[in-house]
Amino acid sequence: MSFNIVIPARHGSTRLPGKPLLDIAGKPMVQRVWEQACLSSAAQVIIATDDERIAAVAGTFGAAVCMTRADHPSGTDRLQEVATRCGWDDGQIVVNVQGDEPLIPPAVIDQVANNLAANPGAGIATLCEPVCDVGELVNSSAVKVVFDSRGMALYFSRATIPWPREAFQAGTDIMPAHGSWYRHIGIYAYRTAFLHQYVSWQPALIEQLEQLEQLRALYNGTGIHVARASAPVPGGVDTQADLDAVRARFDGERGS
Repeated sequence: MSFNIVIPARHGSTRLPGKPLLDIAGKPMVQRVWEQACLSSAAQVIIATDDERIAAVAGTFGAAVCMTRADHPSGTDRLQEVATRCGWDDGQIVVNVQGDEPLIPPAVIDQVANNLAANPGAGIATLCEPVCDVGELVNSSAVKVVFDSRGMALYFSRATIPWPREAFQAGTDIMPAHGSWYRHIGIYAYRTAFLHQYVSWQPALIEQLEQLEQLRALYNGTGIHVARASAPVPGGVDTQADLDAVRARFDGERGS
């Protein structure tokens, strides 16, 4: 089974401008992500960007780069342009590795690609991990997912799903003793055919309300396979605090 990786990298982050080029222990963030992706079993690893500065830096460490349009509303749209430019056939599996995940384990990249290949009825595969802290359970920044007995997603939400009615009648400050909750991890494997479908669909109302683009796929009847990640997946870099934590981790590893 062969698969390719695309790393969307935008310069225009609102919270951390120029995020892909921010330094982490002597290397730009996008290089850290690319190096992790290259440790997977992918046949190709491509950085997709609309910014010449990112492309120039990527060239210094030998990455393949695909220049894309600047007006893409999502990373999925950017992936579809890459797949089209590269001439990938409809059955080609493409893994979207976010450009702000410098600690992404290569094992989970392989896992999500293999899961899609093993589930021909799914158009997308993604991963999750258990929620063990009530603060995360009720945090709208932590996207929750519910899936069926076959591992197919029923819904994704920023809300607490399923809602533990009995446990939360007295308040939401204690983790319920009974039940299972899962946080969605934002890594996706697609088939090229799905990417071409996706860009032809209008945004769904549930997608716009939750600000979760995977809901467009569910709304249009696409099956999404969900599995527990085979390795812990550290959080990505969205804020200065996240960046400081990742830098401290790399500095600690270099000093040990």
